[in-house]
This record gives sequence, C-alpha cells and structure tokens, in this order.
Amino acid sequence: MVVTWCFIIVHYFLKSTSPHFLFHVSVNTLWDVAAAEVRNRDDAEDTEEDAHFPTERTVFFIGSKAGGKTTILLRILDSRDEAPKPTLALEYTYGRRARGHNTPKDVAHLWELGGGMSLSDLVQIPITAENISTLSVVLVLDLSKPNSLWETMERLLDSARSHVEKVCSSAQKTGESRSGKQQSQNIVPRVLHKDYPDRELISPFTVPLLIIGSKFDIFQDFDSEKRKVICKTLRFVAHFYGASLIFTNSKSEATMSKARSLVNQLAFGTERPKSVSTDPSKPLVIPAGLDSLSQIGPPVTSDVDIGALHAKNPLDLWKKVFERVFPSENTKESTELKDPAKRPPITTPYIYFSLEIKQSLSNEIHITVELEQYKRQQAKSWKSLTLEP
Repeated sequence: MVVTWCFIIVHYFLKSTSPHFLFHVSVNTLWDVAAAEVRNRDDAEDTEEDAHFPTERTVFFIGSKAGGKTTILLRILDSRDEAPKPTLALEYTYGRRARGHNTPKDVAHLWELGGGMSLSDLVQIPITAENISTLSVVLVLDLSKPNSLWETMERLLDSARSHVEKVCSSAQKTGESRSGKQQSQNIVPRVLHKDYPDRELISPFTVPLLIIGSKFDIFQDFDSEKRKVICKTLRFVAHFYGASLIFTNSKSEATMSKARSLVNQLAFGTERPKSVSTDPSKPLVIPAGLDSLSQIGPPVTSDVDIGALHAKNPLDLWKKVFERVFPSENTKESTELKDPAKRPPITTPYIYFSLEIKQSLSNEIHITVELEQYKRQQAKSWKSLTLEP
C-alpha cells in the first residue's frame, strides 16, 4: 500500500505543470488525494468482481382483486400461452435473466398476493430482513372500478409500508446489538437523489414502487372528465410516493411491453425507460422522477371548495376530492374472511355443523364438529324416525 501511494504522489508531481506545485498543495491535501485515488481503484475492482456474480431481487405484486396481476406476471415471464388462474392467497414464482454472453443469470423472486385487500396480513411472508434491501413493490389497480380504487391502494400500501418499516427497525436493532451500527447500515430507508422534483414536498415509499393501472380498454370509454380525475389523482399519488406509473391493456402489446420494461428495471436492474405520456386519452407512462407537482396541477374541483374539506395533508386532500367524484363502496371484499380455508357453517334439517378452522403458517388445520345441538333437539324423537330399508 505504501508503494502504491508513493507511486501516486510521484504521478501527481510529474503531471503538474506548475514549478511551484509544492508550495500550492499542502502535505495533508496531497495525502488526501492519494488516499482517494487508492479508494477509487479499490471500488472499481470490487465493481468488476461483482459483475461476475448473479444478483437476486424480490418483486412483490399486490393490488385489486381480479385486477390483472397474474396476467401481467405471465406477460413479463413471456408465458403468453398459459391461461391466468385466480390467485388463491399468496403465490411465488421466479424469473432469470442473463446480463451478457457466458455470464450468470440474475434471479428475480416474484410474489403475488391474491384476494385484494382481504389477505393484506400476508405481506409479512414476502417482506423479510433478508430481502428488504432488494425489495420492490408493484401495485396493480383496476381502472374499471374507480369507486374501490382509493381504498384498495390505501390499505395495501399501508400494510406493505408498515411491515417494511417494522422489518427495517427490527433488523437495525439486531445489527446494532450484535456488531455495532455499521452492521445495520445495509438496511436504510429509501432516499431520493437531491435533484428529484419536489423532493422536500413528497413522502417517498419505503421501497421502490411501481403503480400499474390495468384494464385501460374499459377505462378509455369513461366520461372524459372522470378520466381526467383518475389520471391526475394517480399521477399525484405516484409522484408523492416517488413511484413510476403506467396504464396497461392486456390486449395491447405496446402497453404490456412498456410495463414489462418498468418491471424489469425493478427485477433485474435494467435501464429505466425514458418515454413519457401524460395525455388522459392515452395510456399514461411516467417513470419515477419525470413528473412534478407543477405539471400535475391542482385537484379537479369543479363544484368543491377545497378550503372546506379540512384535509390533514396534501394526500388527504386529493383523497377527499377523488371520493367526491367516486364515493368509496362498502364492498364485501373488506369484510371477507381473511382465511380462504374458512367457510360459513353448514346446516341441514337434522344436523348443524359448526366448523371452527384455525390455520397456522405451518398449514395445520384443526376442525371441531359439534353435534350437541342436534342431539338435544332429536333426543325425544329417535323412536319416531322412520328409516329406509
């Protein structure tokens, strides 16, 4: 190391054209420059070594029930011939991609949460301390159902954010207790670069986020004013969370190809698409960092006094305006059973089954069948029953 530094010092002396070089540069500054040069060379060597090892990233798909998450996943994996099937609860698959000729393939772990909001508690399975530093979230919203759009988005993102923060906090405490603060520095909240538009006015999501508005083929038949409200609202939400936004139509190869490029950026670290489309009459395509509050403008409020809405923050203001146009539905989805194995009680004229199903993460199911009610009701009439031969 000493020899290397000496070589660098001599190199800088020879490069200098000023005969008074020694008088212009202090000894401390010279050693700082030499140390920086060595560090840059070491970093370059580490980067070159990392290029020969595959990377692993995790992409978690959440969103509207029957909103097209599986269809998008299949198109990303180039499985066009496979018919999409309803996702029961939580499904896993993976994709691989080579960075070049004769290089190891990078791996993307792809998780999909089914059931819309009803199974939001399952976010704790794909989000772990082991993958939190390489995790991304894809939120798929059904544009054909605007009345449930905000609630779906809010509940699912809140669940994901809450668990990400919980994992980060737990990992940091564990790292500090074991080997000091340096161990926990690998898990830090997402920070936007200093030139990000409106950086001081927004609240970036804790991990990279992509919002996909599906079923644009149905959405494009909406009234133009309603389309404008939905487009501006989702643009604001995406920008507020530091997310990318795209509208798709499963029948349009052009929109699916652009969505695939944005997902590939999250899954494999490919280059971010640069095309932008903000026309409400066309599918939106806005990569993160390419929109701004000035371009989005204020909420669409034709007959609403913004000052009378008493919003707590800008996001709450947009929510109140949006729900004036598209009131939130009291959907059955929010009250559905959170465990798909659970079923309502089975009743017959003679037998009442009370099924209490408790399913743990180890998939152990305990079923208790109670017949006491039947016995009490029929105790006096056993002899009167006529049995078929």
